[in-house]
Amino acid sequence: MSDSGGGGDAGAGAGAGRPSFPSLGGVARGALSRPSWWGVDRVLLERKVLAIAPQFMVFDPEGALLLFCQQKLLALKEDLRVYADETRQVELLTIKARQIIDFSAAYDVVDTRTGDKVGVLRRRGWKSLVRDEWQLCDAEDQPFGLLRETGSALVRRLLPIPQRFQFSLGDDLVGTIKQSWNPFVFKAEMDLSADSMRRLDRRLALAAGLLLMAIDRRQASI
Repeated sequence: MSDSGGGGDAGAGAGAGRPSFPSLGGVARGALSRPSWWGVDRVLLERKVLAIAPQFMVFDPEGALLLFCQQKLLALKEDLRVYADETRQVELLTIKARQIIDFSAAYDVVDTRTGDKVGVLRRRGWKSLVRDEWQLCDAEDQPFGLLRETGSALVRRLLPIPQRFQFSLGDDLVGTIKQSWNPFVFKAEMDLSADSMRRLDRRLALAAGLLLMAIDRRQASI
């Protein structure tokens, strides 16, 4: 899928004062005409603590805020809005569930700036009973890849161990999401540097990471 597009830049000062995590290494940024978040292949996902409405953030390896996401409060269906920063003046993406029950729910990811559907994240309900698995679908709902939990999935059902996921396109591993060991706050590193050809649309990948945070938060509150 294509990752072409343009839009507002995330505020560079939003992450001031945050510690960096140099273990994520160098970052290949996209062209200057693209938003800075679009060119970053390794990011930190974090859930904001003590927010009334669920809020999530995406940071670059230097700790600068790339994206700010807020979930609609008390919505029957998942409804997440992704912004350039915490001012919420520039909306970039929407992530919306098609139905209330999320056993095999489909989530449409839309580029707010153009109105174009980026793709669909579809939960594979029966498979996810043992190991979380998501289909990555294009704008026509056609599957082209998977986001699949790895590691000790059965043990995780009993103990609060960190989750790990892999993005795959066919037989090719193109990215990972690795949750940190923290039972109170969702923190995870997303690494898409294996996708050197950038076949996976970064908008869809980041939407998947934010959606995992939203679902993790809801399940933790049950």
